[in-house]
Amino acid sequence: MIDTSTLLVFAAAVMALLLSPGPNMAFVMAHGMAYGPGGGAAAALGIGLADLILTALTATGVTAVVAAWPPSFDLIRYAGAAYLLWMAYKAMRRPGELEQLTASQTTLRSVFVRGALNSLLNPKALLFFMVFLPQFADPGKGPVGQQLALLGCTLTAIATVFHMLLGAVGGSVSRFLARHSGAARLQSRGLAALLVLLAVRLAVMSRPL
Repeated sequence: MIDTSTLLVFAAAVMALLLSPGPNMAFVMAHGMAYGPGGGAAAALGIGLADLILTALTATGVTAVVAAWPPSFDLIRYAGAAYLLWMAYKAMRRPGELEQLTASQTTLRSVFVRGALNSLLNPKALLFFMVFLPQFADPGKGPVGQQLALLGCTLTAIATVFHMLLGAVGGSVSRFLARHSGAARLQSRGLAALLVLLAVRLAVMSRPL
């Protein structure tokens, strides 16, 4: 359906975008540093789940319907900002406990959900899928919906591997910091600060024309 050369160009474009610093990169690194490699992997997998959901919404035309309703952009971004601020509040409530929580399955499950919601409640992620994927689909080569699904799954696979590697780097930094007293409190505050910055970024985001 999609020729190999198009997929290779698409993969190269995805890698170029991933290498540009962005909120997902910061989110994964911060959770890897706060909760260790497991936390980084959980955040990466959560973002991957969000990418698959956005792929399905794009392939079925739902993203175009949502984007066509003007209030949707503000509703999504304000909900996302509120959620990020709530996460920052929770991070600040438990400074010094991060080392105890690193191996907790409950905590990793929570990070996974955070990663997914952080992407799904970002209206620019929805608009990105709606605008980026169709550029590589060719109506003359089969059903566009199926092509969009294939492109979205390819993007998800590349992004998930990339983010898991970032999470591992964050985990290495976490182990280094763990050898220093007071590092857990600094990690907690750093994570909270990042979440607040991401929330502000969402709140002041202007709707693309």
